[in-house]
Amino acid sequence: GSKTYITNGFLSDVVVVVAKTAPEKGAHGLSLFLVETGTPGFDKGTKLKKMGLKAQDTSELFFEDCYVPAEALLGEENKGFYSLMNELPQERLQIAAECQARAEAAFEEARTWTNERIAFGKPLFDKQVVRHKLAEMKTAITVNRAFIDNCLLLHSEGRLDQYTASMAKLATTDLAWNICDEAVQLHGGAGYMWEYPVARNLADSRVPRIYGGSNEIMKELIARTCKIEG
Repeated sequence: GSKTYITNGFLSDVVVVVAKTAPEKGAHGLSLFLVETGTPGFDKGTKLKKMGLKAQDTSELFFEDCYVPAEALLGEENKGFYSLMNELPQERLQIAAECQARAEAAFEEARTWTNERIAFGKPLFDKQVVRHKLAEMKTAITVNRAFIDNCLLLHSEGRLDQYTASMAKLATTDLAWNICDEAVQLHGGAGYMWEYPVARNLADSRVPRIYGGSNEIMKELIARTCKIEG
């Protein structure tokens, strides 16, 4: 079999592979295995060319008659699905925290630019529409930061559930995309130039809405808590 769009797949020395060890059990028949680079039957594809996150490699992985010893089993046999589910809230919180930082960085770039950039003899910040846009951006970032800080506290206490983590991922990845887009807009034409951090931030902020479970999936998970049984 094969798997595509694997983060750090090209540079990895070892990968965690989810394999069917009891196909008749469906999701309850999955196990995790550690597969080292150089294992016969395990090959890597070339680095894929991405829109953003260019410092991080992404590649395809191929498995053809790949055999691993029993000691390569990670965790319990047929318990891989549970291990994955237990780690998902942490992964989605990590994505949310990353995007919160990206939104804050984009805001600071926009704030600096609008205070220093002179247009028609005055700083851009002197224009009410610019000041109000910055106010909206700062408010959205500050409100979301409070939520993420609470999620981090819940996680440190072992109380972060998958639904709250899904809300964090949904809200913050959308926030980062919107803030980065507004930051580019405030930069004008300069914001579309790759040399400016806001351009790279915008490119990098798109894929978090896809990986770690797409935001459409996050909405489905969150919606389960909204149904009234009866």
